Order: sequence, then C-alpha cells, then structure tokens
Amino acid sequence: EIVSGESEEESNGVNLMEFSDEILLHILSYVPCTDLVLNVRRTCRKLATLCLDKSLTHTVILQKDYKVNKDKVKQLMRDIGKEIYQLNMAGCYWLPSSTIDHVTRCKNLVKLNLSGCHVTSLRLSKMLSTLQHLRSLAIDVNPGFDASQLSSECKATLSRVLELKQTLYTPSYGVVPCCTSLEKLLLYFEILDRSREGFMLSGQLMVGESNVPHYQNLRVFYARLAPGYVNQEVVRLYLAVLSDRTPENLHAFLISAPGSFAETGATKNLLDSMARNVRLDALQLPKAWINGSGLLQHLKFNNPFYFSFSRCTLSGGHLIQRVINGGKDLKSLTSLNLSGCVHCLAPESLFRKAEDDIDSSILESLVVSCCNLRHLNLSAAHHHSSESIGNHLCQLLSRLKHLLSLALPVCSITDVAANVEKPPTASNLVPQTFGRKVRIGIQTCPRNLADQANQKIESSVFWALMGSLRFLETLEIIGSSFSSAMPRNEPAIRNSLPPCVRAQSVGDSEVAAISQLTYLQSLTLAQLPNILTGSGLINVGLQCQHLRTLSLANLGMMGKVVYMSALMDMLKHCKCLRDLRLEQPYFCAGAQFFQALSHCSSLQRLCIVSRSGTLQSDAVMSFMANCLEVIMCHMFMGESLTVCKNLQQSIVRSFQADRPALNVVIFPLLHEDLTEVIRDVPMRHLDEITLFKSRVAEEPPNLWW
Repeated sequence: EIVSGESEEESNGVNLMEFSDEILLHILSYVPCTDLVLNVRRTCRKLATLCLDKSLTHTVILQKDYKVNKDKVKQLMRDIGKEIYQLNMAGCYWLPSSTIDHVTRCKNLVKLNLSGCHVTSLRLSKMLSTLQHLRSLAIDVNPGFDASQLSSECKATLSRVLELKQTLYTPSYGVVPCCTSLEKLLLYFEILDRSREGFMLSGQLMVGESNVPHYQNLRVFYARLAPGYVNQEVVRLYLAVLSDRTPENLHAFLISAPGSFAETGATKNLLDSMARNVRLDALQLPKAWINGSGLLQHLKFNNPFYFSFSRCTLSGGHLIQRVINGGKDLKSLTSLNLSGCVHCLAPESLFRKAEDDIDSSILESLVVSCCNLRHLNLSAAHHHSSESIGNHLCQLLSRLKHLLSLALPVCSITDVAANVEKPPTASNLVPQTFGRKVRIGIQTCPRNLADQANQKIESSVFWALMGSLRFLETLEIIGSSFSSAMPRNEPAIRNSLPPCVRAQSVGDSEVAAISQLTYLQSLTLAQLPNILTGSGLINVGLQCQHLRTLSLANLGMMGKVVYMSALMDMLKHCKCLRDLRLEQPYFCAGAQFFQALSHCSSLQRLCIVSRSGTLQSDAVMSFMANCLEVIMCHMFMGESLTVCKNLQQSIVRSFQADRPALNVVIFPLLHEDLTEVIRDVPMRHLDEITLFKSRVAEEPPNLWW
C-alpha cells in the first residue's frame, strides 16, 4: 500500500517518498513519458525533479501509446523537447502532420522513428533542417513525395544519417541518394500494382531523382516486399548499384519476397561478388535465388546470428553440409527460419514425398550445432516423426533450452502411437454395457480410467516439450495446409485445404499442455481438427497470466464453433490480453461472447474473420462502451454491406472523439471490394494482427530499435 506523507503516522503503509531515488526512477520507467511529464511531475517537488531525470527523458516512446493526442504531443515537446535524444512515434497514424512539425523542438535528436506518420517531403525538409545531430531515421514515402523539395540543410542532415528505414508506398528512391554515409538500410516495399482509380502502376522511379544510392559503407541491407510485380521492379533498381560494387563491410544481406522473384543477371553478379568479397552474419534470399544453385556452398559466414530459408527447396543434406558445414559449431546462431522448407529435415528431396518421415539425425545435428537458438520456425511443412524411440521431433527440440519463440506444424507434435491408439476422450469414457441401465449423474465407470487418460496426455512428447521450454514467450502451432480466408491484395479465399492426416489426433489435450508455459505472451493456434470442446483453452487462460496476443483459426469442425463456451471461460481470465484475432467460419459474435470479452480489461485490438459469421450490433456497441482501451475493431463477417456500414458508422460516431487512434473496419468478407477497404487500414494493424502469418523468426532480432 502506498500512502501520502500526511497519513503516514496514522497508517502502517509505506510512504512512496521514502524510497531511494534509484528505486523511484526504476518504478517511473514503467510509466508512459506523456504521463510522467504532464501528470506525475505535478504531484510534488521530488517527483517534479525525478520525472525530468535524463534516464527518463532521453528516450521517448509514443509507439502504441494510443491515448496520446495532438495536444499532449505539443505540450511534451514544449516541456522536454531539448532533453530528447531518441523519439519513437512509429504507427502514430492518427496524429496530424501539423503535430509532427513540433519534432523540430528536439534539437538534440539522434534517433527518430516516424514510420506510419503523415509527413510530406516539404515538412520533412523543414524538420530535418533543424536536426543536425540525427544519425538514425525511419520514414514513409507516400505518393507525391518529391526529393527535389528537400533543402540543402535537410540534405546535409541526411548525409550524416547512418541508419535509414524507409517504407515505400510509391515507386521512389526516397531519401536514400542523400544518405551518403549509410551503414544500415531497411526497405519495406508496400506499393500496389494498381492505383485507386484502377490504373496499372509502373516500377519506373520518379523523373529527376538521383539513381545512385551510396552503399560504400553499408553493413546491413534488408528489403521486405509485399506481393506485387511493381515491388519487385523497384527493389531491382535499388540492387543495381550493389551489383556493380559490393560493400566490403556488408555483414547482413536480407531480402524477403513472397511468391516468385526470379533471379536476373544483375542479381547473379551481386551474389557472386558477395561470395568472393564478404563474410556474412545474417542471410535471407528469395527462394528462386537459392533453389537449384550451389550458392550456399560458396558464401562465407563469420559468426552468423540469423538465417532464413523460408519456402526454399533446401534439403536436410544441403542444410547440414552447406550451412552447418557438417556439424560445425554454430553457437552464434540465435534465429533460424525454415518455414515452408518441406524437405529441410530429409537427406535429399529428389524422391521424397512431403508426407514422409523426417530424418531425426539431421534435426539432431541442427540442435547440437545450434544449441543457443532463441527463435525457430518450422511451420508450413509436414514434419512427421518415425516410431524410433527418443527420436521424435518434440524430444529433440526439448534440448533447446534457450528458445523464446517457436513455430511448428500441427502434424509434428502428435505422438506416433496416437495415430494407432488415441487417448480416451469425454465421449468414450462411458463404459459399454450389455443391456444394463445406466443412471444419469451416477459415475459407473472406474475412476482410474480417467486417470489413465490424463497420464497418457501428460506422458506425451508434446507435453514434455512444453514442460522443458519454461521460458518460451511466443508459440505458434499452425496446420501445414492452413491458409487464411483473407490474404493480402486478393479476394477472400472461399475454400480451404483439409488438414494433414497426422494432425487428426491433435486437440484439447495438446492445447492444455501449453498451459505449462508460465511466461507465454503470444499464442497462435490454427487448424487443430480434434478440438472437441476447447477445454484446453481454459487451462491456458488460467495458467498463462502474461498472455498478450491470442490468435485462433479454424479449430475443430468447420461447420460449427465447438469451443465457444470454453473460449468465453478463458477470456474471463485474460486480464493482460491486448490483441485478439479469431478466424472461424460461422462464428457468432453475440451478446454472450462480447460480455465475456469485456473481462479483458487491457484489450486494445480485436479482429474477427468469419465466412458466414454473424454479429449483434447492440452487443458490439455495448462492448466498445465498456472496454475503453479498445482502439481497433476489425470484423469481416457474413453480414450484409448495409449492416456492416451502419455499425461501423455508429462506432466511429460514438467513440472517435475520446479515442483519437480508433480504427474501425466492418465489412462483408466475401465482398468484391474487400481489397480496396484493406488498403486503407494502417500498416501497423494490418501487419501485426489483421493479416494472418507466421511471425516467428520473420526478421532478425533487434533489426530496428
């Protein structure tokens, strides 16, 4: 109990002001900077001094501070602008451009993140002209950006920038040609192939722009492409300079490209030059650049910390020989992405079927060599273990004691014996008798039969794996054939592929095993066909009290939501839950569901995707009124366009004034204009929750501050 000084003599409580300054500063570090400066420091003289301590004002993070508004930002910059050295405003899409202008008060800024903020080229020029100490910058490049509008003072600032993160929504070099000292370049390509008017866009960059980026000092090059041909065209122009002369100090080269991204003569020259001249610590390449080539055996690595071979036809033999170098010590490797590598745990891929058993010796070599892995993604593949004792995938992975995040296909976690002998379920625990009447409510089956079922569950390889990974923070269990009904830039998918045969036995007991993860913060479960009641979800809700992100998709039978009752019980215990994504056909978002969801007092973002799903408008409005922290409500259901539009307008009209960051999209899932609606969703929400994807080892750890 914390009490004021006046009541100290009358109480046995603790006076906050009796704590040392060091302890108080540590406590205050958990309070948002806007609250410290605008509220807490006005309470007493001591806190007025401590709240302005350099350790608290040196770095200001407004990212995901959804309550901050334009007035608070202006006051904050006025009060402590000169004390701020690092300012993170990423994703503050609701703040007007005029508010962003107040960043000019932060004369000593060294790092500035404006990703997701509305900044024109003229405003950017004015801002950067005053920030002479800036060394790290993150911005968006939107249609209408004109590099010729940047002043000489702005270009002088950019010439000293060492780190640049640039999100492109239009074909452009942005500010890259002005950054002559770049050591780290992160590029996110989000350019659509068609304009809003329906015209095809071209990858031709803006006329008058310099086409000579300066890469001579580059150490990190990262490019992530959204689907689309234009994005591929533009990134090739960025790479053209690299193919002429590869930076000597380059140690991380990463390109994440969905679908087919063909190799050209220029990119082949670039890779050949890298093989000759650099030693890498991080590598990710499009699958077409690796498949069928001997590139990996020629590239040289120093102390690699990140590899991603997502969607590549890399065999286990090549993985061991060319990457791990026949069992070479790779203790430096902390993050490995093998999602979609269907043959990565098999000795060769020429005659192997995707459903064949894995070679456990390959996985064992990987585990032994990369014993310090913290992030591992094995999703989007069939990794079936053989009947050999002690060689199950779960048993081998249990040796990786440092894992913080893990993604696995559903079929990989089933016991081999479970395909022959399934553990008893609630429906078959009732004894079969011959003509004997069974009294309802009286237990007539032996008690030890249920105990035997629990013992079988707790002796499963997946239960043992969860018990050994006590510090796991992120877990994804995703069906190998699962695909979301709502892909990027395309109409909704109407039909889904059936789950893997080996996955048929994965259900409630496996979900219950996850409850052993005390420190779990993010959980994704998709296409678990044997969910009968969802009882395991209740265990997770009770035991995983740090859970912040929950994503459930296509659990149990598709024609009926069998786990609704258990989900509602689970939600009553999720006090720390901030993000919830549900994707399930025929989901009924009614009064009972929203009443249970109202217990999640920390909830900020909600996304429901449901083909033929229904909703109750009154229940949604009541939920929004009760849950004051909710700033994102996305629902893609089976309701009519009129019902969706009316509800969306009602929510915006009722709550937008008090929640400046409120983003509401309610729209029929199968409507032909869905892709046009999606393009207006803020990228932070779209990328983090609305679109389904595996996020484990998606990027190198600590890629950006």
